Amino acid sequence: MGKTVFVALSGGVDSAAAAIILKERGYTVRGVTLRLKPDNLADKDIEDAKAVADTLGISLDVLDMREEFKKITDYFCQEYLEGRTPNPCVFCNPTIKLGLLLDYVKAQGGDLLATGHYANIIKDKNGVYAIRRNPSSKDQSYFLCRLNQDILSKVIFPIADMPKDEIRALALSHNIPVAEKKDSQEVCFIPDNDYISFIDREFNPPEKPGDFISSDGEKLGTHSGIYKYTIGQRKGLGAFGKPMYVLSINPESNTVTIGDNDMLFKSKIVADDLSFTSGNAPESSFKCQVKIRCAARPADALVTIDGDKAIIEFENPQRAAAPGQTAVFYKDDILLGGGTICNL
Repeated sequence: MGKTVFVALSGGVDSAAAAIILKERGYTVRGVTLRLKPDNLADKDIEDAKAVADTLGISLDVLDMREEFKKITDYFCQEYLEGRTPNPCVFCNPTIKLGLLLDYVKAQGGDLLATGHYANIIKDKNGVYAIRRNPSSKDQSYFLCRLNQDILSKVIFPIADMPKDEIRALALSHNIPVAEKKDSQEVCFIPDNDYISFIDREFNPPEKPGDFISSDGEKLGTHSGIYKYTIGQRKGLGAFGKPMYVLSINPESNTVTIGDNDMLFKSKIVADDLSFTSGNAPESSFKCQVKIRCAARPADALVTIDGDKAIIEFENPQRAAAPGQTAVFYKDDILLGGGTICNL
């Protein structure tokens, strides 16, 4: 009897294609989906996941993890309220979507958990697992930088490097009802991408206006709350006679420093809360490529481990590295790990 694989069905075409591929490979496939969001946001995705499971003739377990997921949304809000730019997917993957869900799979006697991520899991001659990034713009390895060896040994990504058009064609050939469903472009719990309104609803923070200041400390204007801004932002600052950008945010003084675009470029940043896929940093000092946000290109850098921090020195200055975001390390196309940007 073949291995039993639970496929995390999100209600989208990628996870549906993963289930098709696994069935064709002879695995015993079961579906599982997570209720993470309030009913009015989650119901459609769960309905779509059920439709996929029904079409493929597989079972579907629905797990209510709204209470656990609230820790992620609370973290998201709190980071903005403290002047940082959060990265919820980076923390949700190892704790919930590939953490608690994998615990459930093991408890049910499953052998593996599969998802529709665009990335590859590989194993070297010493039995150490690693993630190889997808060469396309769809690559999701950035969000997987905190996965450990235990998770990687039990997780598979069947679509790996498949082009999107092939994924949709595969789904259409199996009459999958979500074959042409649009890809999600936003944070999953904020479908309209209006994070300020989300924070207002969830935390109802008090009005706390403060000063826009120059890099020299000169007051330039008044802001309406530090959580409404992020490093590199231009829109919503007001009129200053020339383009101005957010350079830094100071929650202690409740100030937002603004200035010219060229002031956003930094050659050196610091990251903490480090995590390495193998369990350890490659060396105390190593050259690699670093992404300071998901959409950024990997940039050549020297990373030096200093206690619980990583000093990252770029060959070419990088624009708008935001505290709270994740700096992810690659050696060529292999994911090494990452850390949270904490100091510029």
